[in-house]
Amino acid sequence: MGTFLKSVFLLVCFVAVHTATGQENMVNVKGGTYIPLYGVDSTAVTIADFSMDVYPVTNAEYLEFIKEFPVWQKSKVKPLFADGNYLVHWESDLSYGSQLSADAPVTNISWFAAKKYCECLGKRLPTIDEWEFAAMADEKMADARKKESYNQKILDWYEAPKTFNHEIGSTFKNYWGIYDLHGLVWEWTMDFNSVLISGESNKDVDKDSNLFCGSAAVGASDLMNYAAFMRYAFRGSMNAKYSVKNLGFRCAEDVPKI
Repeated sequence: MGTFLKSVFLLVCFVAVHTATGQENMVNVKGGTYIPLYGVDSTAVTIADFSMDVYPVTNAEYLEFIKEFPVWQKSKVKPLFADGNYLVHWESDLSYGSQLSADAPVTNISWFAAKKYCECLGKRLPTIDEWEFAAMADEKMADARKKESYNQKILDWYEAPKTFNHEIGSTFKNYWGIYDLHGLVWEWTMDFNSVLISGESNKDVDKDSNLFCGSAAVGASDLMNYAAFMRYAFRGSMNAKYSVKNLGFRCAEDVPKI
């Protein structure tokens, strides 16, 4: 079998296996306009309708992926695409072991690996704006950012230990029907390093994505949103090949225009 045909065959097999797990659930998020924490003079951003996975990708789901695409197994992945922490807690190439739950979010995954996983399903990683737009909802409101209880819940999670091994669906279901955007793991976004804030000005931006950049408050739209500051600081410190024990991902896709 030729290389191209083999790749197509493996992709079809992976999609079929993934669909059979019953966790191929996505929900539509109706787009709109919002003001992000950071941006060009904190101008409003318009989000088109999109779909997002209800849950983060799990250890069990990722295992099926690397079975079909061995180049992403921990002993075979190229250093260019993942650092030494990639799947470091897994027992072996094809086992996450007994210490990790099958239904817990897969972590220690690089951006390159997360991006490829989504692409193999015909999806993509959500953008920062899509993720933030969906994640600003609580159980009842599409935008709960002004609610003290909402922000406190996120800050309390930041202080909680080892939530990365809790099973998916263990946090609240938000307004859109999405679980675990807060309370389980941090998540990769497609353009995670597109907002790099220096200590002087939000216009003083170094485009080198390998740099570590702080989340200065200059230019922020909400100086009291500490939970969001921490997300942007975390994203700004990342390199695409980094793998972190409390960092996972989920997929998104465009909603076809009728």
